[in-house]
Amino acid sequence: MTTPGTPPPSSAPHDAAPPTPFQKLLRAQRVWEVELPAFDPAGAPADPLPLFHAWFAEAVAAGQAEPHTMGLATVAEDGGPDVRTVMLHDADDRGWHFASHASSRKGRQLAARPEAALHFYWASQGRQIRLRGRVAAAPHAESLADLHARSTGALAAALVGRQSEPLGSPQELARASAAAWDRARAEPDADAPTWTLYVLEPLEAEFFQGDALRRHVRLRYRRDEARNGAAADGWTRELLWP
Repeated sequence: MTTPGTPPPSSAPHDAAPPTPFQKLLRAQRVWEVELPAFDPAGAPADPLPLFHAWFAEAVAAGQAEPHTMGLATVAEDGGPDVRTVMLHDADDRGWHFASHASSRKGRQLAARPEAALHFYWASQGRQIRLRGRVAAAPHAESLADLHARSTGALAAALVGRQSEPLGSPQELARASAAAWDRARAEPDADAPTWTLYVLEPLEAEFFQGDALRRHVRLRYRRDEARNGAAADGWTRELLWP
């Protein structure tokens, strides 16, 4: 029995259940077992695009596997989040480019609510980049030009189509893929009617540099609001607590 004002006894650590095999495996993992680069946000450019280009080149030089892959988060039909990994096609003054079928699940989501978030993680340097903003679909001619500039396999995959639809069997996919590969080789300029290039124009961009002492550097860019009817093209920079 406890006396008035005395908090009830808490469970002692030795009363906790022993870790499961998965928990042991999980807790044995480590991050950033390499020397991390320094990042001085005071020297960062006024615009996030040059910094992204520089960090991407440094990730490639550091041997980061598939640095051009990124998480794409969209708003699902029920209003909740939806996320998957896609490939970056370009990053220029218009925004960050990626592609998919307009008829796919993410294509339908972007048509209903044209906004999204992107996430890059480059473990070789302890870096993350997060972007959030509006998404626009490029004209079909530009989407096709982007597709035809890629590999035969990319064209074949686009020609298969039916992305996100239920699949009856692996054999059905094998037949459709074989036919698409044949056509891609015979018609390198073949049309893929629903293939769409999307461009995300960021409203926010955050650059995260990990630190071994957990003094992570987080630099956020926020696009300035339009004033007096003029288009906003500047950025405000600010540091965030890790």
